This record gives sequence, C-alpha cells and structure tokens, in this order.
Amino acid sequence: QVQVVESGGGLVQPGGSLRLSCEASGSIFSVYAMGWYRQAPGKERELVAGITAGGRTNYGDSVKGRFTISRDNAKNTVYLQMNDLKPEDTAVYYCNFVSAIRSYWGQGTQVTVSS
Repeated sequence: QVQVVESGGGLVQPGGSLRLSCEASGSIFSVYAMGWYRQAPGKERELVAGITAGGRTNYGDSVKGRFTISRDNAKNTVYLQMNDLKPEDTAVYYCNFVSAIRSYWGQGTQVTVSS
C-alpha cells in the first residue's frame, strides 16, 4: 500500500515562513504530477501549487510570489516553501500525487497564521 505522510505544519505569525514536506512511500507507479491543496473551514478545497515530474509549476493566484513548490522525483517527495504568510493562508494543507493509476492524498496538516 501507498502511504502519503505530510509534515511541517504549525502555528506561525503573519509574515513568517513554513516549509511543508510530503513523502509517498510504497509502490507508486509513474508519478506525472505532484501538488498542494488547502481547505479552510467552510470553504472548498483549492489548488495552492502544482508541479509536473518534468518540473513545470503552477500556482494559485493568491500565493504567487510567496509560495514555492519543489520536488524530488527519486524520493517521491514534494515540498512547499511558504513565505510572507498571511492569516488568509490558514487552512489544512493536503499533498497530492497523480500517477497513471490514480491519485494519492495525504492526511492533511494544519497551518495556522495568527498573532
């Protein structure tokens, strides 16, 4: 079975930074893309950032210029560097791997931006 484990969430002050990581362990076949999504209370899950196995990236409009996604294909690991965090960034963050078979999701990690 495939296990997707996230880490790095927590409480941070506005303007601060956090680095999230997510590793997929077990047999996962031909990962085409990896990404980060987030969901705030009462809101729908939204795309934060995505990256293909070839390194192409895309970002949600609200995080452009502040967040950076990166990956290590050999380790099946995706990272999200979050800078200049704002209270509006408070949400549960989920990582995602898209393979030829299906997509895999992490359990979510809480990010809270507050004074």
